[in-house]
Amino acid sequence: MQSKKRGLGKGLAALLPVSPPPATPAEEEQLAAQQANSSVDRVRHIELDGITPNPYQPRNIFTEASLEELAASIREQGVIQPLIVTPRGDQLMIVAGERRWRASRLAGLKDVPVIVRTLDDRSVLEHALVENLQRDNLNPMEEARAFKALMDTFGLSQENVADRVGKSRSAVANALRLLKLPLPFQKDIEGGRITAGHARAILSLETDFDKQQLRDAVVRGELSVREAEQMAVSIANRPKKSKTIKALDPHVQQLRERLIEHLTCRVSVKAFDPTKGRIEIYYDSLDELERVLTAMGIEME
Repeated sequence: MQSKKRGLGKGLAALLPVSPPPATPAEEEQLAAQQANSSVDRVRHIELDGITPNPYQPRNIFTEASLEELAASIREQGVIQPLIVTPRGDQLMIVAGERRWRASRLAGLKDVPVIVRTLDDRSVLEHALVENLQRDNLNPMEEARAFKALMDTFGLSQENVADRVGKSRSAVANALRLLKLPLPFQKDIEGGRITAGHARAILSLETDFDKQQLRDAVVRGELSVREAEQMAVSIANRPKKSKTIKALDPHVQQLRERLIEHLTCRVSVKAFDPTKGRIEIYYDSLDELERVLTAMGIEME
């Protein structure tokens, strides 16, 4: 007959209803963890003020129209799927379900159903990323930044990330390449003006001028990805001018980059001398013009 495993007692002592010896601090900690895990799937209702957003949340764009639509549904049917949360200090941090949490506030709810799980920071990030990827809720830039966060925060390789999120290594590598785009181009992807496929065609070009030329053509002409790839090949293979192009002054370049970052549109800066110059701002639609003017603090009547 096999002996019983350690922890269940020895001999007759294991069969008698005697009081167990006091638990050690380590055993008490283990018991607390077991009790927490045993309630993993128990749904409870928690006040919204007791829940805090997740700083590792890979999704950072929540459109008002989408939230209002979800809030209307919540008013009618309530929150059908519980949020996943984890203890952080005296509050519970959202692991999955921030959109539901935001919409519940709009709907006027006081509390929401949650499932509490005890997770470390790595697990929180992985849960949030995988949950959003499975729902196809992330735009390509959010996905790329989430992959980068996994790598930087936890020292993972591209292959490690691919294994954890259920994607191929090439898919992760292609996503990470998007982070090499200038910030205005990344905002184009987030705004749906260009796709990740268009972006990869743009990244195939060497100079900022060529990249900007192809980006403008995509936005202005609504080129397909295939057409953008063909145009990229044409630009790359065109005869090079023998004329040497003067390098842009570092201060002028810095000014241009700051204007592009603030206005999120194409900007040209030309300095005639140390005290004079010209700034040109480009827009491709009235909507983009209105957005640029708003960023400049100009209101149109």
